[in-house]
Amino acid sequence: MLTLKLITEQTEHVIAGLEKKHFAGARQAIEQVIAVDRERREAQTQLDQNLAEAKKLAGEIGKLMKQGLKDDADAVKAQVATLKEMGKNLEEKKAQSEQELTRLLCQIPNIPYDEVPEGSCAEDNWVVKSNLKECVEGRDTVGNWDANPIIETARLPHWELARKYNLIDFDLGVKITGAGFPVYRGMGARLQRALINFFLDEARKSGYEEIMPPTVVNAASGYGTGQLPDKEGQMYHCDLDDLYLIPTAEVPVTNIYRDVILDEKDLPIKNCAYTQCFRREAGSYGKDVRGLNRLHEFSKIEIVRIDTPEHSAESHKEMLAHVEGLLQKLELPYRILRLCGGDASFTSAICYDFEVYSEAQQRWLEVSSVSNFDTYQANRLKCRYRNATTRKTELCHTLNGSALALPRIVAALLENNQTEDGIRIPAALVPYMGTDIIN
Repeated sequence: MLTLKLITEQTEHVIAGLEKKHFAGARQAIEQVIAVDRERREAQTQLDQNLAEAKKLAGEIGKLMKQGLKDDADAVKAQVATLKEMGKNLEEKKAQSEQELTRLLCQIPNIPYDEVPEGSCAEDNWVVKSNLKECVEGRDTVGNWDANPIIETARLPHWELARKYNLIDFDLGVKITGAGFPVYRGMGARLQRALINFFLDEARKSGYEEIMPPTVVNAASGYGTGQLPDKEGQMYHCDLDDLYLIPTAEVPVTNIYRDVILDEKDLPIKNCAYTQCFRREAGSYGKDVRGLNRLHEFSKIEIVRIDTPEHSAESHKEMLAHVEGLLQKLELPYRILRLCGGDASFTSAICYDFEVYSEAQQRWLEVSSVSNFDTYQANRLKCRYRNATTRKTELCHTLNGSALALPRIVAALLENNQTEDGIRIPAALVPYMGTDIIN
C-alpha cells in the first residue's frame, strides 16, 4: 500500500497518479486518509501528554504523603485516575483510527510511474516491441496495431488439435472437477513437463534460485502481496482452515521476505518457482474461455525479485529481457505491451504484458505480465533492507513476472506449429520432449 509519508508529502502527485489509473474518487479517498491520520496523530499526542502528566502527578503523591497531606495526596490520586481513564479512551480512539487508516489504504491502488501511458482500457496500451515489426511508442497502440502475422499452416484451433492428437481431454476434466480443469495426457502431459523444465532451467541459468513453495497460503500472505482483500472474488478459499489457494507463485515466494530486514549487499534477491495456480475467473464466458484460453487451474513459472529502489528499474529491464528470450527460443510471434494507467493492475507501478499470436483464433494471447510494484507490496509486507551507507532501514522494491504461464503458450505452440505431418516442436524444446514432432 502507499506510504503515509508519500501521501502527506506529495498529496497532489498521488492524486494525479490515482486519476491516471482511473481510480474513482481519488481526491476524496486521499483526503479521507489524511483526515483519519490527523485524528490518529492527535490522539497519540494527547495520549503522550496524559501519560507525562500522570507520571508527574504520581511522583508528587509520595511527597504529599510524607508531608502528612493525605487529602491533597488523595486529590492527586483522583487526578491520576481521571487521566488514566482518559488514556484508555484515547488508546481506543487511536486504535480505531489505525484500523480505519489501514482499511482505507488497502482500498487505494498503487500510483503509476510517469512513463505509464494515459489510457482507460486495453486498446490504449502501447506496443513497445515485437518480432514482427519496429514499434513507435505512443503511435503503435493495441487499438491501431496492424502487424498480425499470417501463418498459413494454422488451420485448426488448439482444442481441436488436442482432440486430434489425444493431448488434452477437456471433457474428462469436467467429469473429474468441472470446466476449466483440463486433463493432459500422453504427449500433451510430456509437453507440459518439457515446458516446465525448460523454463526452470532458463531461470537457473539467469541466476534465479528455485523455490518450491506451498500452493495454499494464509490470509497474512494474501494481504502482503495485495491479493487480499479479494475485491473480485478470484481466489479459492478453504473456509474450514481459512487458507487460500494461490493464484500465482508470487504470493508465497514474495512472502518469504515478509517482516524481514535484508542487507543491501544481498540485493537483488532472485527467486523462481513452478507451481499450480488457481483462479476462480468469476464472470468469464464466451470465446475467451474456450480450450486453454482461461483456466481455473494451470501451471506457471514465476520469477520474483527483491531489490533496492535505485536498482529496481534495471532489474525490471533484465526480467523483460529474460521473458522475451524465452519467446524467441520458442519461435513464437510476440509483442510487448506497456500497459496504460486504466489497464494496469491494482498493485503495479508499471507493467508490461507479453502476448503471442494465435493465427487459428486470430487473436493475441497474454502469456506474461512483468511488473515493478515499487514499495507498494513491501510496505504491506514490512520488507526492508539496511542501507549499507546510512545503516538505516528502508523499504525494498518488489518485482515479479510470469516466465512463463503454460496454457496459452501450449495453445500457440500447437496452433502455430501444425503441419500435415503433425505438430512441429521448436528446437529449444526437442531435448526436453525427446522428439521434434507430435503425430
